[in-house]
Amino acid sequence: MKIDLAGKVALVTGGSRGIGHAIARALAQVGAHVAVLGRDGDNARAAAESFGHAPARGYGCDVSEAGQVETTVAAVEKDFGRIDILVNNAGTTRDNLLFRIGEEDWNTVLDTNLKGAFLVTKHAARGMIKRRWGRVINITSVVGIGGNKGQSNYSASKAGLIGFTKSVSKELASRNVLVNAVAPGFIETELTRDLGPEQRAMLLGAIPLARWGQVTDVAAAVLFLASDFASYITGQVLVVDGGMVL
Repeated sequence: MKIDLAGKVALVTGGSRGIGHAIARALAQVGAHVAVLGRDGDNARAAAESFGHAPARGYGCDVSEAGQVETTVAAVEKDFGRIDILVNNAGTTRDNLLFRIGEEDWNTVLDTNLKGAFLVTKHAARGMIKRRWGRVINITSVVGIGGNKGQSNYSASKAGLIGFTKSVSKELASRNVLVNAVAPGFIETELTRDLGPEQRAMLLGAIPLARWGQVTDVAAAVLFLASDFASYITGQVLVVDGGMVL
């Protein structure tokens, strides 16, 4: 058996780089038509073009802006006909200790990571409800489960995303729209590669599998939740962290 999403239409926010790009690419590889959203439209379009012959398009959209989200979701539905799978991956960080976090940095993180998922889901899920089939997959973080020093804003946004996932899953289940979350641990990306050797060694020591996660590990979890193999799973958080939060 293999995952086959041929003909399904997937929308991936924050899909122009890192984890989001890997998720979008993986969806395209199993047959999905993919809409890539990114704050920078040129980067989103370049990411979509990198999938080769797979049906994919890029769109510029700031997910924290309600008007942009409504317009962009409508454009995706016009271009592709519908949205079957939504992956809320767009996120940002503004790390600092509690007393050094300014209100602007707090708002930026919450608006992108949490409000953005709310806005995109609100608009993209309407069609799913009408067609009685849909998948919403929110990319949260182990930091939303266990917290992390210097990331109270990011932790709050990711913990909020878990609560959002569970609540919306109860609202949409009767329409066969499944809502789940994936919580990555330490994943090898551009951001983590910039860490110093001592910090990398310390973090690696906290992972029982003794290796950094790869973006493909997260993408594989998303493919599973988007597929019919997960047709009886909703409201759950799938942790992809090498055992770190055990």
